[in-house]
Amino acid sequence: MSADVCVVGSFMMDLVAYAPRRPEPGETLIGTGFSSAPGGKGFNQAVAAARAGARTAMVGCVGDDEMGVQFRAMLEAEGIDATAVTVRPDAGTGVGLPLVEPSGQNSIVVVPRANHVVDTAQIVDAAPVITGAKVLVMQLELAVEAAVAAARIAHERGVTVILNPAPVCPLPAELLEHVDVLVPNEGELAALSGEPGADPATSAAALRDRWGLDVVVTLGERGALVLTRDGAVRRVPARAVTAVDTVGAGDVFCGYLAAGLAQGLDLTTAADAANAAAAISVTRTGSAASAPTADEVRALVAAPTSVVSPR
Repeated sequence: MSADVCVVGSFMMDLVAYAPRRPEPGETLIGTGFSSAPGGKGFNQAVAAARAGARTAMVGCVGDDEMGVQFRAMLEAEGIDATAVTVRPDAGTGVGLPLVEPSGQNSIVVVPRANHVVDTAQIVDAAPVITGAKVLVMQLELAVEAAVAAARIAHERGVTVILNPAPVCPLPAELLEHVDVLVPNEGELAALSGEPGADPATSAAALRDRWGLDVVVTLGERGALVLTRDGAVRRVPARAVTAVDTVGAGDVFCGYLAAGLAQGLDLTTAADAANAAAAISVTRTGSAASAPTADEVRALVAAPTSVVSPR
């Protein structure tokens, strides 16, 4: 299948704990709830892109276990091409361990497992899927070497490359020189720029100018910031929402951004739709499951002052 969006990324079964706050070191804290659901930054982004209406394919790896079975079933249910998703009996499916506070804010521990089995050889084998897409989306829950290989293959064939640098780590030049759009949040931007506390626009402009790419900074409840290679700086306004769970919101943003670019939208318009999608997602629990439909996003974009409440 020729795709609009190809996601090279991770599968993480989310085992979510809800608690009144983060525990202190050495403390045992009684939680208020628990849930489990398919997640992982790559999987979340693929589901969001598919729900945005983009033909979507995914490259990655799951274990030969019950969690892997669940992921494959959900890929099929969402209409996502999984021909480049491998199953490994020697590595379990990745797991994510989010802790969600009453405000909806979260912190997450991820254990990659099968995700770190994805290597350059698998990426090369998946080249037809990658180059058949209009937009490639990557994160860093896979080995950096796999991301470098995917970015190079896509860039050489004129595929737009989006990198969500999460979890943040030092990025090699051979990766950034093949990236078209960098999508960090504020914390990731500070880590990449080496300037914690600096104005996001200033830090993002420095990255843009150094690497010759577009930068979209997600600012949570403050919207987003779009810096394009022509020197333009645009602010995407926030949406009025009542947040209950921010797990996966950044992934929903990236998936919708990729779908918008694949559908021919300019970067700022695509970012505005992505921001609306992320706003809807935080009013729902779960990660991939919280991604809204294209109709829901169009309705919010058409009525930007609407308040989105939990459902």
